[in-house]
Amino acid sequence: MKAARPHDDAMVELLREDPAFADEYLAAALEEADEPGGRQCLLRALRHVAQAQGMEEVAERAGLRRESLYRALSPKGNPTLETLLAVLSAAGLRLAVARREEHPA
Repeated sequence: MKAARPHDDAMVELLREDPAFADEYLAAALEEADEPGGRQCLLRALRHVAQAQGMEEVAERAGLRRESLYRALSPKGNPTLETLLAVLSAAGLRLAVARREEHPA
């Protein structure tokens, strides 16, 4: 039987094995960002993607210091829009906007 491992480690490994999964993973996290706890989940998802690609490499491509990237993507992080866009770009992704689906009353 395989030993249990932390969720964060499993997600990073999955993202390393399937880099295209990052698109779906971050899109789902972004959709839930306005829900309670959603902002922290989005930061966690972005951190997982950056860890899967290598934090130092992502920080370098984003033009950030590695420590700044860790801080921005920490559970209490509050990255600026500039930092968010730079990290997404460095990870080979971009932010997209879509209209919310209206729910009938």
